[in-house]
Amino acid sequence: MAIKRREFLKIAGLSVAAGLGGFSAFTGLRSGILEASQYVRDPKELKASRWGLVIDMSKLNQEDIRRIMDVCHKKHNVPAIPNPKDEIKWIWPESFEHSFPGQESPYMGDAIKHQPYLVLCNHCDNPPCVRVCPTKATFKRADGIVMMDMHRCIGCRFCMAACPYGARSFNWRDPRPFIKEMNPEFPTRMKGVVEKCTFCYELLAVGKPPACVEHSNGGIVFGDLKDPNSEIRKIIATKFTIRRKPDLGTLPSVFYVVSDKENKGGHEHVG
Repeated sequence: MAIKRREFLKIAGLSVAAGLGGFSAFTGLRSGILEASQYVRDPKELKASRWGLVIDMSKLNQEDIRRIMDVCHKKHNVPAIPNPKDEIKWIWPESFEHSFPGQESPYMGDAIKHQPYLVLCNHCDNPPCVRVCPTKATFKRADGIVMMDMHRCIGCRFCMAACPYGARSFNWRDPRPFIKEMNPEFPTRMKGVVEKCTFCYELLAVGKPPACVEHSNGGIVFGDLKDPNSEIRKIIATKFTIRRKPDLGTLPSVFYVVSDKENKGGHEHVG
């Protein structure tokens, strides 16, 4: 059954309100449309102070990567446009050199250097995309998720210019004809808007983890970076992890394990 506009507005409204820390922004909605203040949260909703991911590349092979990409794109109606110029992507593979520029070494082993790395929106703690968006179509929720409201997007692409990770895609054409199998539970987009990974906020709202996590066979761990007892924090404390372009000060919420060797001394502090 296709998602109805009213139902989508409930979810989208809740997400915006979460980013603003309340529902006051929606008191002016026109009559006849359900206000976000009337939305009742699902008791199974997953909550955190700051959501984050650890991607353990030592546990993922190329088949896993392809499956994760397919599941993510299928669930979110990401079109399969053959022309690379018009390509839309939420999660995709990159080489070490392009994933972690400046961190490679001429003495690095081929297994690490040539392995494809899953990359996506980093849901930065200090996201430059949010600062440049003139309509607030890009905003950061209280739990750290950087959201994309396609209804507010005017297609200026300032957020794309500001993102140092290439994590956003622009719909140069109507994407709907390129969706092979439509998922009626997630809305499609239109020509002229930007889109990206949203940490599957719609699944978190009903108590489910992001699709990439569920289908990673333990290779991707999702959790609260602010909780020292969470699984994600334990991994960061015991294994050597790196982040993409850490020198830029964006503070990504996505960490990578590139080796299965333990780091007895721990790693970087998570604030």
